[in-house]
Amino acid sequence: MEIIYIVITIAILMVLVETTYLTIKKLRQRSLKVARGSLLLDTSALMDGRIVDVAKSGIITAEIIVPKSVLEEMQLLADKADGQKRARARIGLDNVKKLQKNSLVNVSVVNDGELDKGGVDRRLLDLAKKYDASIATTDYNLNKVAKVQDIIVVNVNELSQLLRAQALPGEKMEIKIVQSGQNRNQGVGYLDDGTMVVVDNAYKNIGAKVKVEVERSLQTEAGRMMFAKKTR
Repeated sequence: MEIIYIVITIAILMVLVETTYLTIKKLRQRSLKVARGSLLLDTSALMDGRIVDVAKSGIITAEIIVPKSVLEEMQLLADKADGQKRARARIGLDNVKKLQKNSLVNVSVVNDGELDKGGVDRRLLDLAKKYDASIATTDYNLNKVAKVQDIIVVNVNELSQLLRAQALPGEKMEIKIVQSGQNRNQGVGYLDDGTMVVVDNAYKNIGAKVKVEVERSLQTEAGRMMFAKKTR
């Protein structure tokens, strides 16, 4: 009789374990709902904050996804990192709240499970490939790896470069020459937005402001460059 009782007890426990496992598995599957074509935000994009301003414009039509692993990474930085990273991580967490309050975008925080040895970046890449999603990031290495794997990347740095107002050929301006250029007679100055301006025959004007006329501009990976000549 005692043996029968033990067998029945074991059988009940096995049923309970199996039921619990299936329930947890089902809940995990439900918690990870990523619409195809969504925009995944990484830690760097949230801490940078410019994605919040982009969202305010209404230009983002895809669903914005913030994986739980990204939140946990920012929480870790907010608790244990040095002063500068801690402050940026707290800003990143605040930016998630700002995005959630923005009525122009649909934002979801999804539970993407426990991290493996690949870390947060690997999880983002896997999610992007599985759901045909794109990744918003300012991380240089993640940007490169994602592009190699044919994943669309929304790089806020590149976006801000492309949206800068362009000076057209023939436009005149005044600029301070701060250093010499690659060629011996060139001088180099910068616009307020950081655009480099290379001016012919301005080597002797280092430290002074000169009037210049834009001749042409060039877009590079490092940003936009302009070439100009001095005018009277």
